[in-house]
Amino acid sequence: MIPLTRLNGEQFVLNAQLIRTVERTPDTVVRLTNGESVMVREQMDEIIDRVVEYERLLRGVVMQS
Repeated sequence: MIPLTRLNGEQFVLNAQLIRTVERTPDTVVRLTNGESVMVREQMDEIIDRVVEYERLLRGVVMQS
């Protein structure tokens, strides 16, 4: 699960495994595997970083800096 913010400021968490695509249009649009779309305040790069971190947690992999 990753935290995101809708354009109206409402925070929510999204199951990152349901993300199909993330686009800049100019707002960030997250399209899900079920066909739904969510517009969020976060930039595409932020979402990618959160998804990568979530996947690392799922796999138990800790990256060292």
